[in-house]
Amino acid sequence: MIPMTVEEVAAACDGALSGVEPGAVVRAVCTDSRRVRPGDLFVGLRGERFDGDAYAAQALERGAVAAVVRRETAAVLRGSPVIAVGDGVAALGALAWAVRRRSRARVVAITGSAGKTTTKDVLAALLRPLCDVVATRANLNNQVGLPQTLLEVTQETDVVIVEMAMRGPGQIRELARLALPDIAVITTIAPVHLEFVGTLEGVAAAKAELIEELHGGTAVVPGAAALLAPHLRRHDGRVVTFGTEESDVRFIAAERRGAGTHVLVDAFTQRAALDFGFTGAHYLYDAQAALAAFVELGFRLDEARVGAGRVVFSEMRGETVALRDGGLLVNDAYNANPVATQAALDHLVQLAGGREAVAVLGDMAELGPGAAAYHAAVGEHAVRLGVRIVAVGDLARHYLTGSPGERWFRTVEECLAYVREAVPPGCAVLVKASRAMRLERVAEAIVAASGGAAEGDDAEVGVGVAKDEEDGDA
Repeated sequence: MIPMTVEEVAAACDGALSGVEPGAVVRAVCTDSRRVRPGDLFVGLRGERFDGDAYAAQALERGAVAAVVRRETAAVLRGSPVIAVGDGVAALGALAWAVRRRSRARVVAITGSAGKTTTKDVLAALLRPLCDVVATRANLNNQVGLPQTLLEVTQETDVVIVEMAMRGPGQIRELARLALPDIAVITTIAPVHLEFVGTLEGVAAAKAELIEELHGGTAVVPGAAALLAPHLRRHDGRVVTFGTEESDVRFIAAERRGAGTHVLVDAFTQRAALDFGFTGAHYLYDAQAALAAFVELGFRLDEARVGAGRVVFSEMRGETVALRDGGLLVNDAYNANPVATQAALDHLVQLAGGREAVAVLGDMAELGPGAAAYHAAVGEHAVRLGVRIVAVGDLARHYLTGSPGERWFRTVEECLAYVREAVPPGCAVLVKASRAMRLERVAEAIVAASGGAAEGDDAEVGVGVAKDEEDGDA
């Protein structure tokens, strides 16, 4: 992070110093006492199942310069180097805001109903050969994760890329006021979190909070997102569109070449040919959003060529692994919504290569009263594509259409018990569900039952390496 003295930290957090060496400098912030290094600042966070303040003493023993804890904890730790605050999460956000204000970096904030992490992964890969980049690790995109990303910013950082997740109104606005973005990207508007926002219009309004907090910056939005129109009319900065034939940034042509895709990109009549190391229409759609932000940061399209070939997706987002039994696994188990699941089914068919296509689909959560209908529509889409469904979960039962070979398991454990019967050797199989299902356990079982991943040049395609945390968005 950008170094700050403990006095500056206390002022930023509205905290009271006690037992801290005057003038001590903080160069990193840690919220996990097990990972504290000498000189770090430890911030205690409270959640539903944990209380970080309980580990403050451990953090100090490991060499933390001070511990940011609630006032009642500070009283117990009297004599230890502490900064007493009202709430750890609020203090973390305030400290991140202070670092952001000291930074010269430009900030790109990404939200949307789907595709946030893919867009972030692509944009980060495009930028890294050209400048110093800090990007959301894994899926740290909420009121704790976003500040943690900002606190990684140094004086050398040129661009910061932050994801912003939400489950209801006001949450994106809160995150945007911490990040102070220069460019706002909204990937898509789709039926997610309807239990909390009610309608698609409500989804659009919640996501558009990011645009409202731009204050003259650039809004990068889908060319086909009509629901954003009323919000864009109130925006006093630039608007850049992507993803349609009439958009400012678009693909003129896309040709699959082995495990990758060769594309011709047009951005405001500037053109360049790029080679991405992945396939799939939904991923290529997200790549257009990333390229729009790339150009808005002032880079030329041809400067994206090196990074385009280095994109690595985060874990459980389209990880594609060839199996020893001749099958193919697409592990997209991190999250799901109706639009993203249909796109993943399309991609499965594209990859199947003559294999039987099987989709192990779990519940899609937070869809409100229309949940059954949304699941049924996905099931019908799968049948039209010729994909056999293996449904897991109570809501997932609505995927079933009565087609031959369909299976339903009430729980993940039931599916695991019959996984080889439900998904025989040699299939091309997609595993996808909302995060609460933890359906990656089925993906792991399929790999194990197949004898493991195949070896050789064709063993893996688009495999991510970043470890994810829990997300509020699909």
